[in-house]
Order: sequence, then structure tokens, then C-alpha cells
Amino acid sequence: MYHKIILVGHLGRDPEMRYTPSGQPVTTFSVATSRRWTDSDGQQRDETVWWNVTVWGKQGELCNQYLSKGRAVLIEGRIGGDRMPGAGNSEQIVPHVWQGQDGQPRARFDVTALTVRFIGARGVEAPEVLSPEEEPPPDIAENEIPF
Repeated sequence: MYHKIILVGHLGRDPEMRYTPSGQPVTTFSVATSRRWTDSDGQQRDETVWWNVTVWGKQGELCNQYLSKGRAVLIEGRIGGDRMPGAGNSEQIVPHVWQGQDGQPRARFDVTALTVRFIGARGVEAPEVLSPEEEPPPDIAENEIPF
């Protein structure tokens, strides 16, 4: 099986780059994704979800060089988190869960970015994401389909 996540949001902090002992660059930053809707009482509601993003290699170096807090990005990647034993030899990925200083429960997922697209200048709103009906068909060769 295969999973993929696509996030469109804004950096919550400047990227931080470090190197593994073998010299591989790795960059991390947080991204906020938001949605707004009107509830049944006619009130505007907002929801923000924070994601910790990890980018490896040359792409991580470019993110460190060109991204900064507030910049809009589109990220394609895979979800990570805490690993828990599943049935047989399998594992389940669950969010990191902890209690905040205010006593409230907190949770987050980690994303390992496979692609990062810089989609706006700092402070510029991210463009609307196309609905599935509006998206152009993917350019995927039949032998590239993972199932």
C-alpha cells in the first residue's frame, strides 16, 4: 500500500538545517494549514492544523536557503508519527500526543516531504487549491502506479 499527503500552508518558523553524521543535509520547519467555514448558527469558524516537516538532501538545502517564516508552500510527502505495534509484524503510525503547559492535550503529525513547491512570496496568501473535478489528469506512466 501507499499513502501520500498534500499540504498547502504557511511556514510557522524559519527552516533549521543540520547534517547527519554521514553528511546528509536535513531541514525542518513547521507549516500551518487553515480552513474557514460558517457553522449552523451563521458564525465564522477557523481551524488551524500545525505540521512538522522534514526535508532531506539538496531539496532541504534549497528550503533552508529560500524559505522563511510566513512563506506559502505546497508540500507532497508521507505522514510519520509515533510507531505502535499492529497486528502481526505490522506497525501503526499514530500522532505524537502530549499535554501542553496549559494542561490541554496536544497532538501533531510529522511529514517527510518528497516535494516542496514555493508558491508565494512571504506573507502572500496561498492560492486556492483546485477541487478534484478541476485538477488536470496526472502525467503518470502505467508502470509508475504503485499497485
